[in-house]
Amino acid sequence: MQRDKLIPKADRKKIHEWIFKEGVLVAKKDFNLPKHGDIDTKNLYVIKACQSLTSRGYLKTQFSWQWYYYTLTPEGLDYLREWLHAPAEVVPATHIKQQRSHAPPKGMMGDDGRERRGGGRGGPRGERGDRDGYRRRDQGEGGKEGGAPGEFAPQFRGGFGRGRGRGEAPPS
Repeated sequence: MQRDKLIPKADRKKIHEWIFKEGVLVAKKDFNLPKHGDIDTKNLYVIKACQSLTSRGYLKTQFSWQWYYYTLTPEGLDYLREWLHAPAEVVPATHIKQQRSHAPPKGMMGDDGRERRGGGRGGPRGERGDRDGYRRRDQGEGGKEGGAPGEFAPQFRGGFGRGRGRGEAPPS
């Protein structure tokens, strides 16, 4: 007995074309949503088509905060290229490397267009003034580096946390 497909072929084609074009897809976990946010089809169709592709290893699924995140795998790329009869030169947007310019970002440029140097949040690097005095290594003190002073003796009083079991009297 031949079983009818649950997702119409036209809708399945829209979903496959979107995944092939972008390389990624997101879908809200709402099976009653009448239309998907990006594709002109029911959200349920998108989720179930992607679930089918995931079970065959063509998509990788990540679920977080009631959203499905689908990523095309290399096997899925080959499958969809064959299914859509696309040429080998066509690749998803996620597989295209963006050209980077060698100019620094605009925020790094001064008012006159030249590159700014130094600064940052703490000002230019150089002498730090009193700050170096806090570092034990720089002071040349003997003994352990970074250890507590010899007269340090912590005392733990009170009954909060795990310190004292039931029925035990507090230390005097």
